[in-house]
Amino acid sequence: MTDSFHRNPSQPFQAAKAGLAPEEVDRLLLQLRRKEGSWVEWGQACQKLQQSGLGPQKIFEDTGFEPIQQNQVIVGSQVYQTLLKLDAPEPVQEHFGRKGSDILYEMRVLSEDDRLSTAALVVERGLDFDEAREVVKALKELTYLKQQPEGFAELPGDALAWQCWRSARQQTDLQSRSRLIAKGLRFAQTPEARAQLEKLLMDFTVVAPKSAPRMPVYRIDSDEEEPRLLAVAGQLPMPVAALRAVPLIESEGPFGMVRFSGEGAWVALPNWQVLRNAEDPIALLALPEQLPAALPDDRPEPVMLVIDRADRTWRDDAFFAVADGDENLAFEWFDAEPERSLLGKLILVLRPKKGLDQDYAKELWQVDE
Repeated sequence: MTDSFHRNPSQPFQAAKAGLAPEEVDRLLLQLRRKEGSWVEWGQACQKLQQSGLGPQKIFEDTGFEPIQQNQVIVGSQVYQTLLKLDAPEPVQEHFGRKGSDILYEMRVLSEDDRLSTAALVVERGLDFDEAREVVKALKELTYLKQQPEGFAELPGDALAWQCWRSARQQTDLQSRSRLIAKGLRFAQTPEARAQLEKLLMDFTVVAPKSAPRMPVYRIDSDEEEPRLLAVAGQLPMPVAALRAVPLIESEGPFGMVRFSGEGAWVALPNWQVLRNAEDPIALLALPEQLPAALPDDRPEPVMLVIDRADRTWRDDAFFAVADGDENLAFEWFDAEPERSLLGKLILVLRPKKGLDQDYAKELWQVDE
């Protein structure tokens, strides 16, 4: 890899868009390649290069800084700037100016004030990365609580001390319990927090932890339990074109998911055998008097018709959808093979669920009577 940055013709234009001169791009890339300056400067350089139009992969190829490393030093340098803005103590500024981009990256989820207090604790107690991350996680969790735990302040050390206190109370093993108390005492920042932990040295009451509920798992055991999603073409009377306009539905995956874009109505029916046998079923609404034959009773209720558009082979034991003289949809039975084009076979006439009137059922005293 040479010290000069060989760019394609589009790259100077990209740098110019962000107000970064090509010479400045060269200088920043060289700085990263040679690892000159502090990690904070590296983060600022990576950010400027990315804003100039260079992608993380291109920066990696020219400097050796992997994309994940670029992200860490960029975010870490931004967190470091908040420490400077809040006038962090000199030891904190000096410590993180030399190292700790990984720790500052973890602090990105904290507020500015919490970043400052956590950074100070890291320097004061000499925390390593794992301990610092644990403190950040505990403090974030503490800030989510609606009510502050008694005896624990909203400080990073007290936050981890509170977690140790909570876990120790749930321990039946005395050795594990003692380790947690010792750890909490190490991190506690207020006398009140220390007092809460010291109480556990005399109080051996075990508080059982709450268990998460069982997952509400259900498995479909039969084909009929699995719903079949059908497009609803409309309601009689309707033109034949409306039936033809409904797209072919294709389900996918183990749950029969259907993807659809646009407008339309849908209905889910039990996956009865008659629907499993259908290749291209379409639903529509009708009234009993619009059917070619009478139903077993004359209830004045709407019905749902299901047509298999793929089944257009004449049979003398079925009704078929056809176009009438006005190009509207109609259903007919033919005792011989017709000359007219068949649009699909009527495979199901579905009545609504039989039950109490919905408004009537809301009056519980009426149901009881």
